[in-house]
Amino acid sequence: MPNERLILILEDAQSRRERMTAVLDEFDSSIRVFIFPAAAEFMREYEVLHQRACLISLDHDLESPSDDVDPGDGTMVAQFLAEREPVCPVIVHSSNVERADLMIYLLQNAGWHVERVGPIGDDWIETSWRIELQKLIAHRA
Repeated sequence: MPNERLILILEDAQSRRERMTAVLDEFDSSIRVFIFPAAAEFMREYEVLHQRACLISLDHDLESPSDDVDPGDGTMVAQFLAEREPVCPVIVHSSNVERADLMIYLLQNAGWHVERVGPIGDDWIETSWRIELQKLIAHRA
């Protein structure tokens, strides 16, 4: 659908993925959500999906379900995005402060609008992340 809005998320933790999806379903079920557990998958699919993206949310530290697959990390994705035209706001939601700062720097330096949501507390997805998500999407509407 040409007018369909998408949210692209880099997140490997299944519990976070489920909670983010639930928040988005409650917020606006018309927005399609694509969640990627690995950097390479995000970057590959980005080329197809980016024109309809209304928000991107990035974690940094990614774990692979098996030892033979390298999931990459959020810095790889931030560098990849920094080499492209900004299309929507980005939330960096990593607990790795040093790497989150680097991701933010890379993206902002390339002209992307970036906000940080620290995963603090048990309900940060339902509170802080949701509030930032709503603010950024409403601003673009």
